[in-house]
Amino acid sequence: MSARSATAAWDVLVLGAGAAGLMTAATASQRGVRVAVLDHAAEPGRKILISGGGRCNFTHLETSWERYQSANPRFARSALARYTPRDFLDLVEKHHIAWHEKEAGQLFCDGSARQIVTMLEKECAKGAVRFYYRHALQKLSHDGHCFQVHTSQGVMKARTVVLATGGLALPKLGATDSALQVARHFGLDVVAPRPALVPLTLEKPFPELAGVSLPVTTSLGKKGVRFTDGMVFTHRGLSGPAILQISSYRSAEQSFWINLRPGHDVWEDMTAVMKARPRAHGAALLEGIPTRLARHLAKTMLDGRPLAEQPGKAVRALAEHVARWVVSPAGTEGYAKAEVMRGGVDTRCLSSQTMEAKTVPGLYIVGEAVDMTGWLGGYNFQWAWASAVAAGKAVAERVKG
Repeated sequence: MSARSATAAWDVLVLGAGAAGLMTAATASQRGVRVAVLDHAAEPGRKILISGGGRCNFTHLETSWERYQSANPRFARSALARYTPRDFLDLVEKHHIAWHEKEAGQLFCDGSARQIVTMLEKECAKGAVRFYYRHALQKLSHDGHCFQVHTSQGVMKARTVVLATGGLALPKLGATDSALQVARHFGLDVVAPRPALVPLTLEKPFPELAGVSLPVTTSLGKKGVRFTDGMVFTHRGLSGPAILQISSYRSAEQSFWINLRPGHDVWEDMTAVMKARPRAHGAALLEGIPTRLARHLAKTMLDGRPLAEQPGKAVRALAEHVARWVVSPAGTEGYAKAEVMRGGVDTRCLSSQTMEAKTVPGLYIVGEAVDMTGWLGGYNFQWAWASAVAAGKAVAERVKG
């Protein structure tokens, strides 16, 4: 740490060199204020680097506040409206990063997620942002004049602080609860955190089906929440996009439903097979379902006789099971395999225009640390960019008066 940084107050100290932290630093610094970024890691953007299978699903073109979960999802409207997926895409194209649309609206780098980190570093360099790595946050306080940021390498001072330390997901990358600790220290409410976009475990899993994947529809009936996407059996339970999506909506011990043949009238399909192939055996009823799963279902719910000799009640029960499998998870795979954290700093404590804490002038909170969790597919990155730009602009205005 330089002598200057230890004695003179920075205009802005950004805590966290992830997606939201880098974007905040770039935005604020390019508006003429002195910005430094602190992080406990040895390099920036570690979660960015592993995202999207190493290609970074950096946004979703259909982003809207309705696709976020929070005690108050409407809080996201302002930031998302003022910094859109098209705005971020313009930045990507300005840096000549080739991209592609993998699924409807999901944008990925053609090359590597490293390109997004490099792009953000270049944007920070334009504003002469200083980086201090291996600086673990220990405490944040305010002495009445400025913030005191206590780190493993000493104390730094700042007129304003942006808390961008993320959530608890993926502890192997150094995820901590420092944002929640700081929020509580300053009297801000915190919505109880839990893993989100996370694989589910079953009390009686199907290890013999591990690796079997298929398109399904998952749903929580009374809430009208429904996702049609891929699912995969694991040794401990269920995973895949459709499972990750529904995991964020269900409460502990809440059951949900899986349709193993979305878009099909299962009973009608089975009736047609029985008429066309009466001497076939059980698994033949399950056309379109992977062979291993079809055989498992037939063995579990039917006897070994040909279709024409199967009790109608048993076939009807199989059809109902395929169309509406009731699943009661034992739990989740936890933060170790969660994409994000649900919960965080209560949005009622923040300004939706600036991301500033209402009761702590000069303290801003962005990204995953806030109680705002998006769907799978680039929504959480878009929230990181949008909340960061809102805070970056606001903090620069505050400093410059």
